[in-house]
Amino acid sequence: MDNAGLFELGGSAPVDAAGDASFEPPAGDAPLAARMRPRTLDELVGQGHLLTPGAPLRRLVEGDTPMSVILWGPPGCGKTTIAHLVAGATNRRFVAMSALSAGVKDVRAVIAEARRTRRSGGAQTVLFIDEVHRFSKTQQDSLLAAVEDRTVTLLAATTENPYFSVISPLLSRCVLLTLQPLGDDQVRTLLRRALSDERGLGGAVTLSAEAEDHLVRLAGGDTRKALTALEAAASGAQAQGLTEIDLATAEKAVDVAALRYDRAGDAHYDVVSAFIKSMRGSDVDAALHWLARMLVAGEDPRFIARRMVIFASEDVGMADPMALVVANAAAHAVEYVGMPEVQLNLAQAVIHLATAPKSNRVTTAIGAAMADVRAGLGGPVPAHLRDAHYQGSRGLGHGVGYAYPHDDARGVVTQQYPPDQVVGRDYYDPTNHGAERAVAERVVRLRRIVRRDGQ
Repeated sequence: MDNAGLFELGGSAPVDAAGDASFEPPAGDAPLAARMRPRTLDELVGQGHLLTPGAPLRRLVEGDTPMSVILWGPPGCGKTTIAHLVAGATNRRFVAMSALSAGVKDVRAVIAEARRTRRSGGAQTVLFIDEVHRFSKTQQDSLLAAVEDRTVTLLAATTENPYFSVISPLLSRCVLLTLQPLGDDQVRTLLRRALSDERGLGGAVTLSAEAEDHLVRLAGGDTRKALTALEAAASGAQAQGLTEIDLATAEKAVDVAALRYDRAGDAHYDVVSAFIKSMRGSDVDAALHWLARMLVAGEDPRFIARRMVIFASEDVGMADPMALVVANAAAHAVEYVGMPEVQLNLAQAVIHLATAPKSNRVTTAIGAAMADVRAGLGGPVPAHLRDAHYQGSRGLGHGVGYAYPHDDARGVVTQQYPPDQVVGRDYYDPTNHGAERAVAERVVRLRRIVRRDGQ
């Protein structure tokens, strides 16, 4: 069997460390985050909603039931820590696998060995798959039968929404547990524990209140990020002969906040959803925040600009016809100017869109018209509107009776324009918001003339 990406534990004793050695006890020079990994459930900080007596997570760690579980949560919330706790159980065989390096052949080999072990009276096998969302559909399919008959107890971890990244048959065979990012107070607790615990810094340095606030803020709920930053700051302080990590030292150690954003993942869609909804809700400050989140994360500015062009018609529409012009100008600037300067053009357009009066009546109008067409409400083009420019068209009655609007002093005439089945149907229902108020008044007058007093 190719052991690439695998690590096996029988109870708590290592059997084969050919693969992921991170499940071995951490060495003294291991990263601070690895040394401070909780050894028991009581040391686990956060996820209290999953740790009540009888809760699935507690039963999984304590080995009360062979229940397959998918752990979904952002980086640094404790997914791998939970896997370590499960690996420490003495009554199960534990196999770890990374979806980054393992293939179908590896999965089938683990399942075959688990089946042999079980038939010979051996321990239940727990298969931990990290980054399971990176498994292809075929790789995930290879797990189904073994999970179904409990040849293996699956413990899978993912940072991506499993409803998008895990196939439905596998998801239905598992209990989905959603882990939350740690709160500021919980991150603070872990920082203080690492400062004093002998496994961590053992009291070698202290942390000023300002530096602690800085590290908590930069962590963004990511435990690993917080402890990595603390370790870097402690190293910097000690190099200067200091026993306290002050704000300046902490800022030098790390100056970029943890940003939960994956351009190909669910966070990408969550952030852009919040961006659109903030503009729709006319919260200009929130809209600028989400724009900044996307720009800092390296989002393609063309994607942002496209969403804004759509928004200009979908949510502003005729309440401010200039919104589409502004959004298109920003989209052009993306191509003409490029990053980083185009962030100014995008910000200007966001401010315009967020503060503009709103109307979704362009959206509802085309939606209603298309619904009628799909429902079969059509019919032939009225004869007087048909093309009359080719020879013989007049003989067919094309264009006969057509009234030319420019011949009327008002520029509009009474005339049937829609096919018979939709005569008199109103698709566009303007609001009184912004510039659309004047449009609404004009639409009433136009319909009265065109339909001959609303006929």
